[in-house]
Amino acid sequence: KYVSNYAGKIRPLSQLLKEDAAWVWTADCQQTFDAVKQGLTEAPILAVADQDRPFHVVCDASDFAIGCALMQHDHEGRDRVVYYQSRQLKPAERNYPVHDKELLAMKYALAKFRVYLLGSRPFVVYTDHTSLRTAIKSPHISQRMATWLSFFAEYNFQVEYKPGRLNVVADALSRRPDYALHKADANAIGVARTSTPSSSLLDDVRSAYTNDAVAKQLLDYFAAPSDKSRQRLAKHLRARVHRYRVHNGLLLYSTVDDNADRIVVPDDNELKLRITYAYNDAPTSGHQGREKTYLLLTRDFYWSHQYKWVRKYVRACEVCQRVKPAPFSQAPLQSLPTPSECWQSISMDFVFGLPPDNKRRTGIVVFVDQFNKMVHLAAVPAEVTAKQTARLFVDMVFRHHGMPIDIV
Repeated sequence: KYVSNYAGKIRPLSQLLKEDAAWVWTADCQQTFDAVKQGLTEAPILAVADQDRPFHVVCDASDFAIGCALMQHDHEGRDRVVYYQSRQLKPAERNYPVHDKELLAMKYALAKFRVYLLGSRPFVVYTDHTSLRTAIKSPHISQRMATWLSFFAEYNFQVEYKPGRLNVVADALSRRPDYALHKADANAIGVARTSTPSSSLLDDVRSAYTNDAVAKQLLDYFAAPSDKSRQRLAKHLRARVHRYRVHNGLLLYSTVDDNADRIVVPDDNELKLRITYAYNDAPTSGHQGREKTYLLLTRDFYWSHQYKWVRKYVRACEVCQRVKPAPFSQAPLQSLPTPSECWQSISMDFVFGLPPDNKRRTGIVVFVDQFNKMVHLAAVPAEVTAKQTARLFVDMVFRHHGMPIDIV
């Protein structure tokens, strides 16, 4: 737990604990004992958890693994690690979108550190995926996320964003070299792209640079790099200029994750459409959907808001929408049974986003009798509570019609 390869190092001592083993303290045992003691004095040294101090968790996910760490600030204000955890992603998990992988890393961290975090004071979870800050409270969640909500509800925490360059502990745990997948996926070999961008397409990219202000700034800088020319760059470009370079007249960009060069595409919608068409509609691409098209495209090209662009393109692609698999099997539609009396069965719902009234209420609650379609309406605020809704039900339905058998 505290020493690298502890089980392997301690093996000579473990043999002495067997029931039929003779107790003989050999030179090998002494060497093992000394090595373990030495390991306890060298980094990484884990801190002992202090229940009187707040915890915080860092987590991250890569394409093949997830990692996390439980941390605390000591009495001197230094950030100390209490617990490390990481594991490989299962085959099904490797197919998750990036958002769900990051969410899985957070779920894994809370499960592993449960004994420290459950029932404790509020704590913070740091992630380099900014959308997770609002994912748990979002009304628009995936089916997988819905199954995890009850688990997250057990913990008293908030999610904070930490840029990837600062989230080094969890980032390293999720990218352990021994977790990387080296075996080829037999199912992917048949659809892998073997072609490279055509020379005519690359020529069009070079020509389009002249009409793109950002590309012109970067090309001018690399033509004569200096501190003075660097200061003329826009602020957001100065912060990332080390990721760019020029090769054969093409502006290349490398990301933090894999350091692979990608061709920068200028802000030309027609050119972006041609490139996306080649990577989604071509016979070697085969309309593989949003995620796989995005992975293919980002292997060779880069532009701002690329994922959003691919998502809109795939949604507008008639073939992609026609052949995409259903997210779950759908049951046939069934009609509700017709009640035999008035106000025996009612339905209720909310409508929000209406113009505010004199009390600044922007919603209504609707009660409808399933038998005679009689309706009761009441104005409600956007933050209406369950208690307020129950009071409206008693005043508008129960007081006049009694208790219904069921509410839909």
